[in-house]
Amino acid sequence: MEKPLKTHHRLLLTGAAGGLGTALRGRLKGNCEVLRLSDLADVGVAQPGEEVRLADLSNANEVNAMVDGCDAIVHLGGISVEAPFASILQANIVGAVNLYEAARVHGVKRIVFASSNHVTGFYKQSETIHADHPPRPDGFYGLSKAFGEDLARLYFDRHGIETACVRIGSSFPEPKDRRMLATWLSFDDLHRLITACLSTPVLGHSIIFGMSDNAVTWWDNSRARHVGYVPRDTSDVFREAVYARTSAPDLNDPAAIYQGGGFVKAGPF
Repeated sequence: MEKPLKTHHRLLLTGAAGGLGTALRGRLKGNCEVLRLSDLADVGVAQPGEEVRLADLSNANEVNAMVDGCDAIVHLGGISVEAPFASILQANIVGAVNLYEAARVHGVKRIVFASSNHVTGFYKQSETIHADHPPRPDGFYGLSKAFGEDLARLYFDRHGIETACVRIGSSFPEPKDRRMLATWLSFDDLHRLITACLSTPVLGHSIIFGMSDNAVTWWDNSRARHVGYVPRDTSDVFREAVYARTSAPDLNDPAAIYQGGGFVKAGPF
């Protein structure tokens, strides 16, 4: 992994105890002088170049303290799976409002917001979509991320806070199934994408599909070229192994028809 451009003094990473937060913790230290880690769960002891500020995203006072003194935010916090609306509401909707209000109050002007491919989960896998296609969320989780994208646009238009809404596909060490051959995003490419969003001269309000350089893809990222993201990894090297351990999809199964996969069948709760 190439050395990232150090663009900020204090960078806030929310959701630092989660899977992606853990994967990015060491990587993002290269983007800043001080990496502030936050989550509702314990993130462990602060290492050199780190700070820890635990916070409940639904608590405006805690979020305000979490954001104070930061120059930019990488917002991974919240619920990352389909769940009952009451919990999604507090973590992903109220929590997002609290975060953007705190950013406004403290003068933070750039945010990388972890949106999701589930904002557009009810487009078919036979379609290729771009950022201007209307949202078609596949559940409450996707709905909350669509709200977050609109919230980010409001705070850009009204307050000048730039946001990259990164519609993360499937970010794991390697693709787990055939669907992920299209949606896979390596940890290193995720970091490259965040680095591009933090360092591009003009970000604006941008919607970017979080994917590696996969041969099979449902998403067209041409509207985000101003960000300068160039993926270097690909799911293609895993294709043979994935096919060997998985069966052909049932083309009558909604999870094989729609881009959201199993999320289109989750619930009701």
